[in-house]
Amino acid sequence: MARRPGSAGPIAAYRLRWKRRHLLWRSFRGRRQLTPVADRTGQIAPGDILAVTTLRNEIARLPYFLSHYRALGVDHFLMVDNDSDDGSADLLRGQKDVSLWHTSASYRDARFGLDWITWLQMRHCHGHWTLMCDADELLIYGHHERHDLHALTGWLGRRGQIAFGALMLDLYPKGPLSGADHAPGQDPREVLGWFDPGPFRAARQAPMGNLWVQGGARERMFFADNPERSPTLNKIPLVRWSRRFAYVNSCHSILPPPLNRLYDGPGGTMPSGVLLHSKFLPQVVDRSVMEKARGQHFYDPRQFDGYYDAIASDPDFWTPGSVRLTGWRQLEDLGLMTAGGWSPDASDGPDAPDQTHVPENPL
Repeated sequence: MARRPGSAGPIAAYRLRWKRRHLLWRSFRGRRQLTPVADRTGQIAPGDILAVTTLRNEIARLPYFLSHYRALGVDHFLMVDNDSDDGSADLLRGQKDVSLWHTSASYRDARFGLDWITWLQMRHCHGHWTLMCDADELLIYGHHERHDLHALTGWLGRRGQIAFGALMLDLYPKGPLSGADHAPGQDPREVLGWFDPGPFRAARQAPMGNLWVQGGARERMFFADNPERSPTLNKIPLVRWSRRFAYVNSCHSILPPPLNRLYDGPGGTMPSGVLLHSKFLPQVVDRSVMEKARGQHFYDPRQFDGYYDAIASDPDFWTPGSVRLTGWRQLEDLGLMTAGGWSPDASDGPDAPDQTHVPENPL
């Protein structure tokens, strides 16, 4: 029988099983780099929805980030502070639904924080629907204004679906980046009101079968002459977690491989959302200079010096083709996400109990 494009043969599947075990083992070892600051994990109850995040110097975003995800139904946050010096740790230490760890270790050497995150997922997230997102990402999905993640995951569970994908969509202002005015804690959508509706392209990759989506505003602005190096925009941020799962590259790809099939990208038919990406708040201009010097965000940072320099030049992303963001229905009409047939007010709506479970030997 012919394999689906991007799927693994038996030898590749065997290697991927060992890769997954290796990633889990190095995360187990990486736990030593984490120092608990405020461990409130004893509050986590069965059925709670959890969020895991690694951050550094996000004081301007954190108040709204927490507010947004609390409104979506996140019950507890597991957060790793990578040596912030702007007050982020002090803010998080005082939040009763946040468990906080500190590390001064290298973000890049820890697989861009994945070693730390995977350990927390192994230790605390087994059996829970778990969201992995950065502080500059806001997840939205069909009907999110009235129906929270408990409703969404209950519906996904009744479908037998244990993961939910999303497109990362860059938002930007009209005019130079530094010209925007953002107050700490303000909804970034009030400042970054525009986006590129396309073009996006997607392909399945072997051997994991993960989708690879590229395109959009950052490619247009910074990678037009080298589009294969533009950012990866597909993510699988919401998973009914098992201690045997492991993200491979941020949450762009995951093991075991069948989980990657649960997102089919822009124009797809599977239920999906959008991660609104607020990277381009005004402080990004100065921050790009610092991040270029730190060299923590790419395997070979020198290859991306031009990217940081271009952001530091304070560009204007806006074009006549830019679209003003209005909401999830607009994004669904553009094919960037789909509610996937979810009608939460129907008689078989989201209040029925979730019948899913995470087996000891998943997938």
